Amino acid sequence: MKCLLVNPWIYDFSAVNLWSRPLGLLKVAEYLSQYDTDIHMIDCTDIYKTKKRYGTGKYPREIIDKPDILKPVPRNFARYGISIEAYKEVLRKQSFFDMVFVTSIMTYWYPGVRKTIEIIRDLHPAVPVILGGIYASLYEKHARQNSGADHIYTGPVNSEIDKVMRKFGFHLKRKNKPVSYYTLDLYRSYPFAPLITSTGCPYRCSYCASSSLVPEFNQRNPAEVFREIMELYNLGVRDFAFYDDALFVHSDTHLKVILTEVINAGLHIRFHCPNGVHARFIDNDLAVLLKKSGFTTLRISLETVDAVRQTDTGGKITSEAFEQSILALKAAGFQKDHIGVYLMYGLPGQDLAEVKNGVNFLKGLDVRINLTEFSPLPYTECWNDLIANSVIDGDIDPLLTNNSVFSTLYAGYDWKELETLKNSVTTYNSK
Repeated sequence: MKCLLVNPWIYDFSAVNLWSRPLGLLKVAEYLSQYDTDIHMIDCTDIYKTKKRYGTGKYPREIIDKPDILKPVPRNFARYGISIEAYKEVLRKQSFFDMVFVTSIMTYWYPGVRKTIEIIRDLHPAVPVILGGIYASLYEKHARQNSGADHIYTGPVNSEIDKVMRKFGFHLKRKNKPVSYYTLDLYRSYPFAPLITSTGCPYRCSYCASSSLVPEFNQRNPAEVFREIMELYNLGVRDFAFYDDALFVHSDTHLKVILTEVINAGLHIRFHCPNGVHARFIDNDLAVLLKKSGFTTLRISLETVDAVRQTDTGGKITSEAFEQSILALKAAGFQKDHIGVYLMYGLPGQDLAEVKNGVNFLKGLDVRINLTEFSPLPYTECWNDLIANSVIDGDIDPLLTNNSVFSTLYAGYDWKELETLKNSVTTYNSK
């Protein structure tokens, strides 16, 4: 059986590749690799216009017409990734395949999903298209009505794929071969690799939909994770990006074990955490292991310094505990350039004075500040609060939940005051 896997374009106002790969789609490839299947992939974002440090880069973009609902936003809207013709050319070369799996990441990138499937329909009208990923899982009804896919697959990659295949008349034959991590031959050209050591998250933060996507928190066997790192290392990978939602949880029996193996093996690699990690679990021992094992990019979640909001949004950190974690990292040798902190603005009921207090707090700790716009997601407390207070309705177009759009239209901030704050943060970060 021949399966085609497709990662769509990004349709947005801006986009940069910060160790981004379609991990869910690679998990589909990993799952299918245990069966007698011929797997091919098209990644519409597998291209860099400008390469940056540690394998990151800027995508080429083509400015396109904004959807009508985004016309009031005074910014250029673009398609990021390969050209339409390049995509069609690759599709034409795929002379025959039995099924197409398309992923979706950000919910408000669905126009790219729709365009991807539309072109598949034009060139291969009889082939069934399965859509999965975050958008498909959180906006199943919207995806069914707007994507053009034959089937909407929700939730994590597991044996449900078998049921979908049978629905379309295919029965997979298992091979007597070990499963290949992410079927690595699909991505040999990439300078970095994703790592995920756990699924789900034990916390239930009011703005996060992780528990809806993966209800249970599970951690992989540390020895298995280390074997994966070694396999990737032997292929030449030197930059690794952790995709975990809760990487530091139970670190004594999990991450510390993995990092000790990395250090003992003498691997000269760099680890990056583009997702925000939990500061409360950073003790002196973990900080030293992070430094010795090669952690280069740390992104840590703070979100707010308001004590009441810290409790109301999930209680995962206090300002006092956060400061102690930063001191542990500094004592282990991490500098400002290594430590970036996510500070959120635009949360329901959050005024700009609270954000400014957070900025001043982080400046006092001498860490980089990553101002992050709030973006509402279905099945979260923040989503329900916004509906209850008539800020949005349940049928809001996902395009309006784009973080840059939502903060502009719904946060109620003075735009000039916000821009002044953002500029001051940029100036501080550059020092």
